Amino acid sequence: MKVLYGIKNCDTVKKARALLDSRRIEYRFHDFRADGLEPALLQNFVDTLGVDAVLNQRSTSWRQLGDEQKRDLTPDKAVQLMLAVPTLIKRPILDDGRQLLVGFNPEQYPSA
Repeated sequence: MKVLYGIKNCDTVKKARALLDSRRIEYRFHDFRADGLEPALLQNFVDTLGVDAVLNQRSTSWRQLGDEQKRDLTPDKAVQLMLAVPTLIKRPILDDGRQLLVGFNPEQYPSA
């Protein structure tokens, strides 16, 4: 089964959910805030997609971090930041069982 990861009140996640629902595609929604975020899951995202694809450096959450937190950013430090502040993760992430898609692009989403 497909799994859509994100935060329920995120507008982009809402668009992705609406598209999946309109296409009658079965999926499970995993809310990072309500359902938690396992370190191994986040590490899998980073290992598969790359830290630059997963860490949203254009987010409000990123801008609110102190310079010390942003400085000398390594993949391990980025993972620790995202575990502490899940809103730093680019959303949504769709796991279709074969690949991970980060962000929302309707053309990349399954049609049936």
